[in-house]
Amino acid sequence: MPLRGIRGATTVPEDNKYLVLAATQELLSTMQTANNFVPEDLASILFTATPDLCSVYPAQAARLLGWNQVPLLDFQEIAVPGALPHCIRILIHLNTEQPQNEIKHIYLGEARSLRPDL
Repeated sequence: MPLRGIRGATTVPEDNKYLVLAATQELLSTMQTANNFVPEDLASILFTATPDLCSVYPAQAARLLGWNQVPLLDFQEIAVPGALPHCIRILIHLNTEQPQNEIKHIYLGEARSLRPDL
């Protein structure tokens, strides 16, 4: 079965644990619905957060959704001048027969500006 990547990103208005977890859960749920997968289909998930977000690991949101067997890893984005602030990015590695051109990448909030083509 092929391994596919699903990209997503979202933003929060400020560094607040509850806002980060809620926004990350919303993004994960939207990615799941759009791509019709179950947690057992996931190989792993990588999370990044901009340096201005440090109140909580975004990966904790997946655990709160019950995704307890999925390998998760958090990273800090590099501090690029002028980059979108308060941004959480996700890369899901999905085992699926779905062709690459049918994968739906999800960008929410201010992160929509990162991929206007979607």
